[in-house]
Amino acid sequence: MLSHLRAWRERGWTPIDATTYATAWQQFGGSVATHPQVIERLAGLADIPVRYLGWLQNGNVVAAVACWGRDLALAKKVLKQRDRRVFDLGNAEIILPIAPGVTVPVRQRMGYVSELNANQIDTLKPQAESLAIARAPEDYSKKFRYNQRREQRLLEEAGGVVQPMLDFTSEEQARIYSGLFHARWGFDVPGKDHLANVFELMREFMTGSMILLEGKPIAAQVLYRVESPHWVSVEYINGGVDPAHQALSAGSVLSFVNTQNAWADARAVNKPLRYSFGRSDREYKDRWCQTVPVYKVG
Repeated sequence: MLSHLRAWRERGWTPIDATTYATAWQQFGGSVATHPQVIERLAGLADIPVRYLGWLQNGNVVAAVACWGRDLALAKKVLKQRDRRVFDLGNAEIILPIAPGVTVPVRQRMGYVSELNANQIDTLKPQAESLAIARAPEDYSKKFRYNQRREQRLLEEAGGVVQPMLDFTSEEQARIYSGLFHARWGFDVPGKDHLANVFELMREFMTGSMILLEGKPIAAQVLYRVESPHWVSVEYINGGVDPAHQALSAGSVLSFVNTQNAWADARAVNKPLRYSFGRSDREYKDRWCQTVPVYKVG
């Protein structure tokens, strides 16, 4: 019965290996959650095997998908079902590697599929939720930019220092972030026990900074960056802020610094930036982002 369902779900698709999938991603692009090394490393940590499928035209792979059974690989739902919530990618934007001008049927369940794939996957349905994608610097009002620079200046005058995340070891990052996350939200960060391991596996993709005051971290954000042929993707997973220093607006300053740096980085390589704050579900995201539609299968 299971093999019959899989055959129906995968009809038209051909099993491929991880190397072929990686080649397709490098050719056609994708996002953080579909990057071949992200999938390989995090699926390995969860100990859930990945099945790779390719769509062929004239013997060439023109689309690829990485699967956990009937779901997209790294799906939060599968981790919960198997009680293996060892990492958290938030509500990451999904961009599958599909060649320009190609349309394919993807039957694996997935959500938050990017508008970039909207005309390339004919099995998509509109999703009720939406994504928050950071605006370009020039799309903020002059007053907004002035206020952000002022907040940053006041923070620095109070002794605040912006320091790259990669200045810290994975163990230090995990300890700092989990502490600030709990201080902000009042509960433990998802996958806390595996956080240092996840940060080590994802170190190659980690970007962004944290803010310290008198040597003590008071704000941190977890950001992952991947570069596709025609765009740069940054996924803002979550953040933590010490509420004891709320008057210094450290979280806002950090969002300003991280988004500004990401835009400068993308423009340096002459590529558009897709900087996702995840699901558009909190008021603070409206300050930084435009709301964009997303799609789902299943």
